Amino acid sequence: MDNHQLPSGIILSLSDLCAYSEQTIAKKVITRKNGGDIILLAFQQGQELKEHTAPVDAIVQIVEGQSRITLAGEEHILHVGQMIILPANIPHAVAATEGNFKMLLTKIKD
Repeated sequence: MDNHQLPSGIILSLSDLCAYSEQTIAKKVITRKNGGDIILLAFQQGQELKEHTAPVDAIVQIVEGQSRITLAGEEHILHVGQMIILPANIPHAVAATEGNFKMLLTKIKD
């Protein structure tokens, strides 16, 4: 993963910061601090993060396209401008089922 933090004080377009990749889910670190990370991820149709848990709370915001998010076995379809909070230690999965999509992932550490 790219650990480079983007410069402060300049206007950036989230959609332009991370290009889609056929080989893997593309990632761009926006910022990485002791209190948490903000990462832009770009999924092509068919790509997914299989069900897993994380030790921290996370907020997923859809920047482009739509995504299927499964949280504790319940499926949700999220569209541009929508978000969902993924609580720590609860199983979740993310998938691009209807075309490409980009999401902003904010991890909140204690």
